[in-house]
Amino acid sequence: MKIKNIDAIQIFDSRGNPTIEVEVELEDGTKGYGLVPSGASTGHYEAIELRDNDPHKFNGMSVYKAISNIKTEIAPYLKGVDVSDQESVDELLTSLDGTDNKSRLGSNAICGVSMAVAKAAAKYFHEELFEYLGNSQGNLIPLPEIQIIGGGAHANRRIDIQDILLIATGAHTYEEALEITFNVHRAAGNLLKSRNNYYGVADEGGYWPAFDRNEDAIQLVLDAIEIAGYQPVKEASISLDVAAGEIYSSNENIYRFKLENRTFSSQEFAEEMSRWCSKYPIISIEDPMADSDWEGWKIFSKLTGKKLQIVGDDLFTTNVKRIQKGIKAGIANSVLIKPNQIGTITETINAIKLTQNAGWLPIISARSGETEDAFISHLAVATNAGQLKVGSLTRGERTSKWNEILRIERDLKGEAKFIGAKIYEKIF
Repeated sequence: MKIKNIDAIQIFDSRGNPTIEVEVELEDGTKGYGLVPSGASTGHYEAIELRDNDPHKFNGMSVYKAISNIKTEIAPYLKGVDVSDQESVDELLTSLDGTDNKSRLGSNAICGVSMAVAKAAAKYFHEELFEYLGNSQGNLIPLPEIQIIGGGAHANRRIDIQDILLIATGAHTYEEALEITFNVHRAAGNLLKSRNNYYGVADEGGYWPAFDRNEDAIQLVLDAIEIAGYQPVKEASISLDVAAGEIYSSNENIYRFKLENRTFSSQEFAEEMSRWCSKYPIISIEDPMADSDWEGWKIFSKLTGKKLQIVGDDLFTTNVKRIQKGIKAGIANSVLIKPNQIGTITETINAIKLTQNAGWLPIISARSGETEDAFISHLAVATNAGQLKVGSLTRGERTSKWNEILRIERDLKGEAKFIGAKIYEKIF
């Protein structure tokens, strides 16, 4: 079945910023839609989303240029193309753009089209999206990584580190993982209320409190785990997204905690992050060093060894070349996967396969500016990625992804597998 038309409109993400919804229509009338998320803490090596930068239109945040590119360039270019050949479609999109970082047409334009093509094809073949993307080979229900405290760019930098999350390491089912997280999340909220430190929610739905030290936020989550009645590590563990690139000055080669008025060399910061991982039940840490500080990554990796999951997000940006470089250097053991970081679904799946073939762990991830689209839930199951990071248990753009996994599990019936924290046996 061939593509008949491609259209796009400006919609809004979970932060209220403009983004794109793409509609792909096939010759038989079948339609697929792609809703594009947007990040706040973006890596230097991500594909470039195109915004208008017109101060008179949505404070420069509108995306009419990207929409025009879809309508005037991409739509006629892909008209008549076989929708079932995702790889060819994505290659055409990449070649039409002609840049290494999707900056001419915009990664938001390209990603939206790529997503919508996949959805239209799945619908045409009467398959669920996870079945289509995974050639009916995906059946691993992911272990959730769920935010409790938001910080950094997601919470007006109330604390310097970006996310403090929970991983239900003792869960035997996906539903039990959600229940454990629910109980810890509520316990954390009650703690904050009792301390008169309950202010609202951050971009990804986690609590947005104030602390005197970054470490105090980690301690609060540990307290919540214990108050909820769980054993740290055995039943519930902590995950950090440091987003260290946001607090790193490449000119000075220092890391800076503004909250505490402290600065660190690469060696000192790696040691501080290592100390946190030893002191608290931290099983996973994301971007503990900046994306340009490769030496710092080497130091941290040597300090921590195989004690925990070390995740590269801004370091790798879902880019095969950067992941290959990390594998060769022995840096990290896990890759955060975000489709709009690289631009097409084919490139995203290739990044996942490379990660898995290296014996590393992929984590499928949402963005801080999300939509109601649950595409990444299907991607996680389709590729047997084993982990999904979406945000917290609040806000509809977050719960839509967690709920979709419940539906996928139901659709898989007896074929669904959940191995939970056993996924880490590959790297520990």
